[in-house]
Amino acid sequence: MKHAVAKTSELTPGTRKIVEIEHREIGIFNVKGEFFAIRNICPHRTGPICKGRTRPLVVSDGVLSIGYERENEILKCPWHQWEFDLRTGRCITDGDLLVRTYKVEVDQDTIIIDLTTRN
Repeated sequence: MKHAVAKTSELTPGTRKIVEIEHREIGIFNVKGEFFAIRNICPHRTGPICKGRTRPLVVSDGVLSIGYERENEILKCPWHQWEFDLRTGRCITDGDLLVRTYKVEVDQDTIIIDLTTRN
């Protein structure tokens, strides 16, 4: 089932909105003009993950080398700091742990979430 949740003008790049659809809280994130939707329940301890900070992905090709990629695409749970990829819902440190993600469509200026399709 598809649900119109916001106008694109409500979510400028770097912002988010938490909506309730069919008794589920879902966070919609605008990352550089691309929209992501993720369930607002951390699979670690059911914290409100969508209230956490977004961060870049930290990468390293050696002991003294640290870099950053994919700015604001990693969501950090505010309770225990577990990190999840907004694109896939996968936990950064435990790939078996997932947060439910949803497909997002934009029709003209309306953001639509499809609850039947996983992103």
